[in-house]
Amino acid sequence: MKQKVLFAEDDKTLSLLLKFRLEKEGFETYMAADGNEAKILIEANNPDIILTDIMMPFSSGLEVISYVREELKRDTPIVVFSSAGQEEMVLKAFNLGANDFMSKPFSPNELIIRIKRILMMLK
Repeated sequence: MKQKVLFAEDDKTLSLLLKFRLEKEGFETYMAADGNEAKILIEANNPDIILTDIMMPFSSGLEVISYVREELKRDTPIVVFSSAGQEEMVLKAFNLGANDFMSKPFSPNELIIRIKRILMMLK
């Protein structure tokens, strides 16, 4: 059975690139363009891992983390992305329950390796 990845990112080009890469690696992908859409998709599809940008329209990545940890009470691994200079946001993300962090721009290859490593540790 394919492992499910939810990717929340408001940059359409990056989303399409990563969707292609993740599907090529055999993952089932769900793409959200903002935090509100991410929450709906997480609840409906129960992904194995969540990748979220911190800065997004409507609901931030921080709100997505809170939603998963506090409201849904799920321990789904969450990887957050952030542009440089947002250290305070990254620390908040970890405090809310994020499992990993990647600085933007990042290497899609590195992201795939991190996803596989996190999912292997859950087995």
